[in-house]
Amino acid sequence: MTQSQKNAIDRYWPAYGIDYGKTRLELPLEYRSVTLEIGIGNGDVLIQMAAADPSGLYLGIEVHEPGIGRSLNHVHQQQLSNVRLIKHDAIEVLQNMLSVESCDRVLLFFPDPWPKKRHHKRRLVNQAFRDLVVHCLKPDGIVHIATDWQDYAEWIAAQFLGDDRYINCGDADGYAPCPDYRPQTRFERRGRRLGHSVWDLVFAKKPGSSSPASRR
Repeated sequence: MTQSQKNAIDRYWPAYGIDYGKTRLELPLEYRSVTLEIGIGNGDVLIQMAAADPSGLYLGIEVHEPGIGRSLNHVHQQQLSNVRLIKHDAIEVLQNMLSVESCDRVLLFFPDPWPKKRHHKRRLVNQAFRDLVVHCLKPDGIVHIATDWQDYAEWIAAQFLGDDRYINCGDADGYAPCPDYRPQTRFERRGRRLGHSVWDLVFAKKPGSSSPASRR
């Protein structure tokens, strides 16, 4: 971490950070919607979305401290009172901190594709992930995933198209136009200039659906 990032964590975490714990979050009620981004990186996308939508609450999960520090600096500079950050493993946050039907959107942009077949078991999108997301989404809430790796896009599409708790918001293959609310990252813009494709996948939670955990 840079010194600026370290200073940001020391100074701004009390205002914008949420410490990990095994108790359900009590989210502020004054916001019209709750958006959760998993793996915010440097926070560029989360911060742009939050700045454009001050009536919505934006939660960001990131495990790497430099990204948290950089994000805190920018959140403070822009005085974004509608951003909260959690520095912890996303799966554990989903399991232990998010209440049932607490989120309107769950976003996962450009996760590690783990391209080698022997590493596919490490991919974040799997049965357990779908269970956790359906637990925290409100009815008709969406999960939106973007990837620039075609094999992973096909993997994700197959996962959700085969799960009757989710409604496909895209074409027959599961691919949707990029929604207006998703800003392009620098990484994505560079990739597109090089001719790389990006796949957006958007699925809505079918009302009445639940995860195994929430049925217990």
